[in-house]
Order: sequence, then structure tokens, then C-alpha cells
Amino acid sequence: MRWSHAALNCGDLDTTEKFYTTWFGARRANEFDLGDLRIVFLRVGDAYLELFGAASPAAGEPAGGDGHQVTGTVRHIAFQTDDLDAFLRAVEGRADITLGPLDFSAHIHGWRSVWLRDPDGVVVEVSEGYRDRD
Repeated sequence: MRWSHAALNCGDLDTTEKFYTTWFGARRANEFDLGDLRIVFLRVGDAYLELFGAASPAAGEPAGGDGHQVTGTVRHIAFQTDDLDAFLRAVEGRADITLGPLDFSAHIHGWRSVWLRDPDGVVVEVSEGYRDRD
């Protein structure tokens, strides 16, 4: 396993991106426009910040799917693996899967992810195949 990213819900995605690029040396590695949602990956060294233009459901709602969607909160943390299927076999019946596995090959060939809840309720993504845009 390798550390991958933390995902942040942003009130203003562009302002948040500028903050991290200006003050922490992050650079844009990728962007996805999903119609009603824009996601930007910023690279910081060997890890990423994944910025979500966020919806804001009621505070205190339990995290589900890929995490909380409340502005100003961490959505999820993430790790990358070379073999998502082996990871899924290892955790089968022993982890609370909240979403997936989902296939994002329409965006990046071979990119797949699954989300699970840790014992304290933090959503953790495990991903295979993500890479930066050339």
C-alpha cells in the first residue's frame, strides 16, 4: 500500500485550489467535470489532494458512499494498491464497504476504487490504476 490522497469538500473549488498551489507548492495533476460535480486532483510530492466542489447535506449525517459531503470537512482518505481484487478478497466479510467497487475506465483506463468505513467512521478509499494526465 502507498498513501494516495485526502479528499476535501470545497465551498469554492477554484479558491481552494489557488490556496494549495500558492502556499504549498501543489500542482494540478488532473480534473474531471462530471456535469453537476467538478473534481480536481492536486499533486503534492508523492501524494494528492482531491478537491470536490461540494454539496452540503445536513451536518451530522453519517458518512456513506465516498464520505461526507459537507463543506469544510474531509471527504475520505485514500490508498493505492496494485491489485484491488486481492484487497477485496482479503477484506471480504471483514469490512464495511460503503461504495463500489466502481470502474472509472471511461476517464482513465484501469482505474477502479472501493470505499469502506474504518472503525471510527472515517471513509477510506482503496484505488487501483489512477495516474496523472500527460
